[in-house]
Amino acid sequence: MEINLDQTINSGQVFLWKKLGDIWYGVDGQNVFSASQDKISSLKKDELDFFRKSDDLGKIFRNISKDKTIKNAVKKFSGLRLLRQDPFQCYISFIVSSNSSIQNIRSSLYHICEKFGKKTTFQGTKFHLFPEPERLARASNAELSSCGLGYRVPFVKKAAISVAENKIDFDFLKKTDYTTAKETLLEVFGIGNKVADCILLFSLDKLESFPLDRWILRSLQNYYPEKFSFGGKTLTDKKYQALHDKLVEYFGKYAGYSQQFLFKMIRDENQKKWL
Repeated sequence: MEINLDQTINSGQVFLWKKLGDIWYGVDGQNVFSASQDKISSLKKDELDFFRKSDDLGKIFRNISKDKTIKNAVKKFSGLRLLRQDPFQCYISFIVSSNSSIQNIRSSLYHICEKFGKKTTFQGTKFHLFPEPERLARASNAELSSCGLGYRVPFVKKAAISVAENKIDFDFLKKTDYTTAKETLLEVFGIGNKVADCILLFSLDKLESFPLDRWILRSLQNYYPEKFSFGGKTLTDKKYQALHDKLVEYFGKYAGYSQQFLFKMIRDENQKKWL
């Protein structure tokens, strides 16, 4: 099955990507990628399998295809893939993402890279890498504020310090189970259920993670009005966990793939902007 780069990159998983001609360029931690439909190259050897080529997609798609809605989404966006991102960049990116648009998230992250990241040149184009945890942890509130972070400044600062001081160990989070990893992330100031689930799904190999944001809630109301409801207008922590458990029970251990197809489909139906 061939990956569709436009579908995959324009699916709310990554923000530091731009398209020049037919080629996508993206910053991932201390690496830079160039990707076209024919070739994927990187500044450093891609040992993390960023595009998850090793995933058994036939098995995964069969596993998640529980109903017509998902079957149609898989057919329509058959080239959509989950990405395996640099954990620190993903962690900061989704802390920055809370209550914001893709365009604003992207702008803030580019400012963070320009201000605190190392410069590099790849395939004749200049890039700023994502800053190391220690560099971001040393940043002043004023410096962070100049990146357009608003009320998220203390969240980003404390999150970076947690990694720099080894209170958050991404290698451990990758190896441990979903529940332990999520509980660990939720202890970080500024991380709630949805942000934790995004970090777990997009960078820590927790494919049962099913991030619930307003778009996913809208998709569940649209496509599954009888099956997945949470009552009331506010999704409390308790309701979030109950709904998440129900979704994982229904979609199975690759539920995160289902979430990505639903997210892509509902935003495209509403003609929302991507990168």
